[in-house]
Amino acid sequence: MASKTDRLLALLDGQPVIPVLKIGDVAQAVPLARALARGGLKAIEITLRTVEALECIRRVAAEVPEAVVGAGTILSPRQFEQAAAAGSKFIVSPGTTRELLAAASDSEVPLLPGAITPGEIMTAREAGLDFLKFFPAEQAGGAAFLKALASPIPDVRFCPTGGIGPKNASDYLALPNVVCVGGSWVAPDDLVQGERWDEIEALARQASTLRKQ
Repeated sequence: MASKTDRLLALLDGQPVIPVLKIGDVAQAVPLARALARGGLKAIEITLRTVEALECIRRVAAEVPEAVVGAGTILSPRQFEQAAAAGSKFIVSPGTTRELLAAASDSEVPLLPGAITPGEIMTAREAGLDFLKFFPAEQAGGAAFLKALASPIPDVRFCPTGGIGPKNASDYLALPNVVCVGGSWVAPDDLVQGERWDEIEALARQASTLRKQ
């Protein structure tokens, strides 16, 4: 698992914000990915919260070589396999289960599983995973909670997601155990529906300038 974690970190390549996307119109997937990549956010997470999600992943993987497309909201090994087959470069799940860990161990595609309690984090750590999703971040205690985890579990790093936006992203990025944050604010629904790609590119460019303090 450790080598897969290294591969996942290489895919994210110092990107401070990972756009978390819910796309309901397949035709919008490619121009959205291109706009985000132009703004400096090449790694994106397309969540499996719509029936179109897998096709969106396929199109981005095939038509936007500058993007690094991942799949989010993966809840089962079957979804893991479907997302990997569609071209996902990484897989994100809201939690951690034995079944998902087994699916990840059999795949070359790295998994970023969710964990929020010390017990869940230690279980993932024992499975060889030291880079985890912290979700839902704000509702689970926010930056203060993650800061408290840095001392007793210093070798585990996180990508917090949930309730994070431009006003509090820097609070998380300032923590030693945070690699990046996930957020949807760089591609709000109204801009996506209006196909206002230039405005999304501008939001992505602003987010790409956020750095650890």
